[in-house]
Parts: sequence; structure tokens; C-alpha cells
Amino acid sequence: MDGQQETAAGVRPPEAPAAGPPEGVAGRPLDRRAELSEFLRSRRARLKPDDVGLPDFGRHRRVPGLRREELAQLAGVSVAYYTRLEQGNGRNVSAEVLDSIARALRLNDAEHAHLTHLAKPKAHKKKPAARQQQVRPTLCHLLDSLEGIPAYVVGRRSELLAWNSMAAALFGDWEELPAAERNWARMVFLRPAYRELFVDWEQKAIDVVCALRMDAGCWPDDPRLSALVGELSVKSEEFRRLWATHDVKEKSHGVKRLYHPLVGELSLHFESFRLTDDADQSLVTYHAEPGSPSAESLRLLASWGRDAARAGTPA
Repeated sequence: MDGQQETAAGVRPPEAPAAGPPEGVAGRPLDRRAELSEFLRSRRARLKPDDVGLPDFGRHRRVPGLRREELAQLAGVSVAYYTRLEQGNGRNVSAEVLDSIARALRLNDAEHAHLTHLAKPKAHKKKPAARQQQVRPTLCHLLDSLEGIPAYVVGRRSELLAWNSMAAALFGDWEELPAAERNWARMVFLRPAYRELFVDWEQKAIDVVCALRMDAGCWPDDPRLSALVGELSVKSEEFRRLWATHDVKEKSHGVKRLYHPLVGELSLHFESFRLTDDADQSLVTYHAEPGSPSAESLRLLASWGRDAARAGTPA
């Protein structure tokens, strides 16, 4: 799709992102073995013995959470085997063993998938995910037809790939940003206005980091992803703190509260639909309860159109 085209309603597929990482930021691949080791350690540390029916010896315990031998016992594997896995050596580990460890660690579905990606990476995912993501023209037409509903397509690395005029009116005139800056992670952590836009900024930041963690498990050799993580780690203390938690989750729906400079506070329901023909892309929509003040606010933003995007843009 030609990045210079734009439909009358404002659906905007961006230009190709910058080819390389920002100057001064390393683009070395993430260390998959280190990621696996730290993820397992962090999940083990959050469990208490009484969470899994084991005796707790209180102050005599020297480690937070479960010991390795306790986790190995729960998973039905030897301590030596689990130790090797937690040291990052997932070679030849079976799906059945990973399932047992996931159950012992009380992993949710997203965490279970993340563990599998780290321990048993698929051959094609060892290659850098450097190809430019393309949005199908028919999907752009769908965005165009969603009148009064802010909607956009987000891809790998939290990159914004296409959006409609209502998304611009609500979130800002993304067209005014350089292509490489049209990225939820960069906007949330590096642009102060987004702290004001999202009433619960901390939760939005957590959601973004969790999504990046899942990408890191799927694409550890992606130099642009590692460059993004490196840049944010240097520039944002909040990002470093959240990245160190190793939390992963996937939210397909929920409620977001926003404060728009023109219409004030809105409470909007969001739905995220992962595309079946490209699992790296998701269509995200926002809508308000019919007859609510937020619905009236969206109607006002729609009537102002591009003026609303420019006047209220946090970009």
C-alpha cells in the first residue's frame, strides 16, 4: 500500500518506518536464553508455598517465592532438569514438560504461550522480523466505514499501521508525527501529553510493556524491537521498572478512561481483534455506551473532524 495515500475520511497507512535503530541505541538481538531464565525466575518468585499447598517455614526461607526443588516437585521433573531450563537451556524440552511447568507456575494463557516461544522458538521466528508490515486495502476501507468509532490497526513492536479520522480526533493527529514515532510505546513513555490523555496512565503503560514482552518472545532476533527496548530503557525509568517485571498478558477488551482537551473525560469500551491471516496485526475499536455523556463527546469530536485532531492532539 502506498504510504503517501490517504482516504477522504482520514484512514492513514503510514510511510515505512525508519530502516535502522535510532542513533546511539544498540540494535542487538535480545538474549533468548536470558529471557527464558529471567521469566522463569520471576514467575517462581511470585508464588508462595501456601499458594500451592506446600508448608511455609517463614523467616527460615532464603529466597522469595518457591525454591527450585519445590517447583520441580510440583512439575514432576528432576531438580537438575528444571535447573537447566531455568538457566536458559530449553533445548529438547518437550511440550508436555512445558505444560507441567506452566501448571506448576500457575501461568495464564499468555504466559504459557510466552514460555513456549522462549523455550521452543519456531525456526522461522529465529530470523529478524524486519519486513515492513502491510495493511490490506480492504481493512483500510473498513476503518473508513466506521463512522463515529475510533479505530486503528496495531502491529508488531506496538507500531500504528493505519487509523481512521475518529482515532486521530481522539488520540491525536498521528499524521503529524514522523513515521518511526507512530508507536504506542514511544508515545506512552516519551510524550508527556499521553500521561494526561490516559486517566489511568500506569495501566496503559503496563498493557504496552506486556505486549512488547510477548513480541520479544516471538521475535527475539528482531533488531528494531531490541532497539526500541534499548531506547526506552535509556530514556524512561518507568519503562525499565515495568520491563523488569517480565509480565505478559493479552487484553482483548476492557474500558479505558481518557481526558481529551476539548471534551473532557470519556469512558470508552475497547475491543481488540487479532487478524486471522496475520496474527501480528490487531484491529482495535473504541465505543461509548449509547446515550452516555461519552457518546455525546464522541459525536462532538466527529463533527469537528480534523479540527478536533489538531486542536486536541497530544502529538
